[in-house]
Amino acid sequence: MSAKGANDKGRIETVEEHPLDHILRQDRLPHIWCPGCGLGSAMTCYAQAIERVDIPLKKQVLLSGIGCTGRIAGYVKVDSYHTTHGRAIPFATGLKIANPELCVTVFSGDGDLFAIGGNHFLHAARRNIDINVICVNNFNYGMTGGQQGPTTPVEARTTTTRYGNFEHPLNLPHLAAALGAVYVSRWTTLHCRHLEKSMEKALQKRGFTFIEIICPCPVGFGRPNKLGEGLEELRYYREKSVIKNDASWDEMVLHMRGEEPIVVGDFVDTERPTYLDLEEQMLRAKGLIK
Repeated sequence: MSAKGANDKGRIETVEEHPLDHILRQDRLPHIWCPGCGLGSAMTCYAQAIERVDIPLKKQVLLSGIGCTGRIAGYVKVDSYHTTHGRAIPFATGLKIANPELCVTVFSGDGDLFAIGGNHFLHAARRNIDINVICVNNFNYGMTGGQQGPTTPVEARTTTTRYGNFEHPLNLPHLAAALGAVYVSRWTTLHCRHLEKSMEKALQKRGFTFIEIICPCPVGFGRPNKLGEGLEELRYYREKSVIKNDASWDEMVLHMRGEEPIVVGDFVDTERPTYLDLEEQMLRAKGLIK
């Protein structure tokens, strides 16, 4: 694959490889995502993060469920599993318990992880399973028609809430923190450098980590809510986002309307024994293992 870029003297040079060619599956590209969708940026951040951490690619595993975000597992050149709808986390739990040496990451969407998959998220977090969960939140079911989902903001219009949503959405970082996740953060796809660093931190941290990525969906969410195309939605993020690492749980609520800010940052960074740590401690205490 050839690409053009400017050298330090401003001259255009052709190079034979893209810096991430060894991580991305070239035979699967170009991707299927809509113009203006932020999933390409989210995938690039993940690819750069797994390259930078001191964990061999052969020990990296990526899982996803169903939906637009689920395609990421098919584009990255690591061992990956495209699982059934809502079941990526139990697949990831089984992999981690069977082979604790693996760095296991779930990369999926808000509908997959928190609608049909919400029960699995709850129990993996409280158990502190040593996996990383990255949720791309675009506020709707983008792949299947733009329906309302568990994170759709109040008053937002979707194909199933034509007059505006009147259900209270889930506050994902609040939920993850309340369940005991050891690392919790939120960024938009505009905050690429912050997002990369958060992913690097999560990949290297022991315990259940959670990152929410606020992502444009120009077709399913942006258009009916008059946010415009992808660039307009990113401009909205730039104007509304406030980095607040010490945010309270109530401040994590996403309104996506009026003057209410989009609070982003690292919200939780703590330590507690993982599921496998506690299992080993108890078995040792009972003399069942040495």
